[in-house]
Amino acid sequence: MIRAAFLALLSHWLRHPLQLVTLAVGLALATGLWSAVQAINSEARASYKQAEEQLAGLAGTRLLPMEGSISLEQFARLRRAGWQVTPVLTGNVNFDDQAFDIMGIDLLGHPLAAALITEQGAPDLTALTPPGLLFAHPDTAARLALLPDSPPLRAVEDVPRDLLIGDLSLAGRLLNQSHQISYLQLLPTQRSGLQPLAELVPELRLDASGDAADTARLTESFHLNLTAFGLLSFAVGLFIVQGGIALSLEQRRAMLRTLRGLGLPLRLIVLLIAAELMAIGILSALLGLAGGYLVAAALLPDVSATLSGLYGAQIKGGLELRPSWVLSGLGMALAGVFVAGAQALYEVWQMPLLAAPASQARGQHVRRSYRLLAIAGVALLLLGAVILLVSEGLLGGFAFLSALMLGAALLLPQLITLLLSLAQRFARGPFAGWLLADTRAQLPGMSLALMALLLALAANIGVTTMVSSFRLTFTAWLDQRLAAELYVTVRNDHQGAALQDWLAARDIPALPVRRSDLRYEGLPLRVYGVVDHATYRDHWPLLDAKSDAWERMFRHGAAMINEQMARRHGLKPGDDVALQSGWRAEVVGIYSDFGNPDAQALVALPTLLAQIPGVPNRQFGLRVPEEEILPVSKAIRDAFDLPADAITDQRTIKMRSLAIFERTFVITAALNLLTLGVAGFAMLSSLLTLWAQRLPQLAPVWAMGLTRRQLAATELLRSLLLAAMTSLLALPLGLALAWALLAVINVAAFGWKLPMYLFPADWLQLFLLALLAAALSAALPAWRLSRLDPADLLKVFANER
Repeated sequence: MIRAAFLALLSHWLRHPLQLVTLAVGLALATGLWSAVQAINSEARASYKQAEEQLAGLAGTRLLPMEGSISLEQFARLRRAGWQVTPVLTGNVNFDDQAFDIMGIDLLGHPLAAALITEQGAPDLTALTPPGLLFAHPDTAARLALLPDSPPLRAVEDVPRDLLIGDLSLAGRLLNQSHQISYLQLLPTQRSGLQPLAELVPELRLDASGDAADTARLTESFHLNLTAFGLLSFAVGLFIVQGGIALSLEQRRAMLRTLRGLGLPLRLIVLLIAAELMAIGILSALLGLAGGYLVAAALLPDVSATLSGLYGAQIKGGLELRPSWVLSGLGMALAGVFVAGAQALYEVWQMPLLAAPASQARGQHVRRSYRLLAIAGVALLLLGAVILLVSEGLLGGFAFLSALMLGAALLLPQLITLLLSLAQRFARGPFAGWLLADTRAQLPGMSLALMALLLALAANIGVTTMVSSFRLTFTAWLDQRLAAELYVTVRNDHQGAALQDWLAARDIPALPVRRSDLRYEGLPLRVYGVVDHATYRDHWPLLDAKSDAWERMFRHGAAMINEQMARRHGLKPGDDVALQSGWRAEVVGIYSDFGNPDAQALVALPTLLAQIPGVPNRQFGLRVPEEEILPVSKAIRDAFDLPADAITDQRTIKMRSLAIFERTFVITAALNLLTLGVAGFAMLSSLLTLWAQRLPQLAPVWAMGLTRRQLAATELLRSLLLAAMTSLLALPLGLALAWALLAVINVAAFGWKLPMYLFPADWLQLFLLALLAAALSAALPAWRLSRLDPADLLKVFANER
């Protein structure tokens, strides 16, 4: 009995194979996009974990200075008191204009020392004798060995990429920070009864986080953004699934009534339908996982470039089949199919024994529920506003976006109903009145697909506006910051001094690019020293500053800081900052600094050299007339025997920067298009599943004189009308989403706020794309209608309905 009943339920799909295909493909698309995002996130997090394991001996509990660096006296005080601490010096060093992180440690007392200096089972003290030795990952060591001024190196697998480890004295010489300590690492074993640290060194603070979590903290926004896209794509795909399940059960009401009449318990019928949905879910999940793997593999190189460019986080270029995202995709598919089918299963559970098919009654019931959906949508929008007011950070921002998008989707059916009712009042002629009335009648079957289209269009508008606003702002910022026509990098400080004399003899203004990497409240801080030249006053973009900011900086030792540092530490013009021990400076300006997650400060070059002597002098920006760019470049190369890539013009740097920018958002654009494609497929599946229900409404109109081709044209027109209304309603939602991304998410994620620009041409293009998707979705049902046998239309009148 159970087997026969199950086969009877499955026979529905044999009679409606296209309906099964749309249902399975819809769930596979939803699962595929979700799995692709999870695969990318999983691969990135696996790389972070590997880096964290490599850094396990470099992190741990640390003592950090409240400001500046730690003095040798403080270190000695702790050691005399019995505390087991080891000094660490960190910074950034350049070799042939390539930057590397460097960490100086005590090679006789640091936990990693034994593994680093031990070779073939015996200690090797070469690293402690001049000229010293740096330890690096094999990949980093191979890259560094190619540079002309590379130091002595030893490759060690356990050292993270792009990090150099050496003796404390060697790191101090390379960083020009001898006798300085960035932090003190507490060793695991400490004696009991020691004097408390708060009493012994009150000017130091205890930090147990270490550097290992920095990458995960910085990239949290990126992965949350990807996860949000994955959830949006999954939700759009579920609209297809819910519509397909509801229609299939509606069409099987007569079969279910017969099975109950034959004595099959209602509970068993529901269990059989649930088993059917599980089988479809598993099949679709497998298809989706395969598709998701291919999408993730295609997008992973661009994700790697994005994470490397924005955060300095390195992930592998290959994709591994990890159980975490495979199980996540399978679980989401099964959960999604049951969530989508929950309402339909509930209606089956509540179905009276003698219930007959009642598509129209179902439609009327759905229309009556529009008001409840609209009330829920308004409630969600209000909840989102409250979250925005009381919550800060990324989670609060994404919670606001979720409430905004879901609330708007729930409002959509009621808004379209109101628009159609308003249009009916101004309709002229019976055909126009019938078309609008028929569109309202078909709205219940199309509402889910239209919600999917609304979310996809709004996401596309919002993200496109955000990216385009960023592009405009970034381009203008590059024009301001890259004011010099030529940028030259020489081999060493001696050649840098010679170049300055050469340029001075020819009256060519030279702007040295000199910097030093410090720590501010335990986080990286890069300090630039600049000369007093009109280029900076005329082109440096300031967000907030005192009226005499430049004068204070060049004459009185003040500093300007970037927006990230100001937001992260709550600084404003007029505040004092301790750039390092014994060096305090007044903040006189805040400048924009896009694409940089770390803190940065700008001071006068004499001020920087007074505090940190020996800052490298190898990079210069040259102000030359455009017609002299090529002659000056050739003369410098010939005079100093520099390679071609040592001299770069402004246009080349801008082109490279913009190329990196464009690649950064490749994955966003790809997910946008995929989500819009899923929404278009949702419309197609809805129109195809509604095909059988359309004949009773179309047959009377055909009998009154409209041809089949005219009816097919009305199908296209109805689809275009609904898509146009949805597109117009998606515009304000998309702009609200763009504002949230620029003013809320971007500030929480990166530390800078972007202005919002409007792009009507992009809206028109997207509007036309939505109409094209609607036309393609309606093309197959319209074609079938145009070729429908008149006998099929006449059969409508043969039965009582």
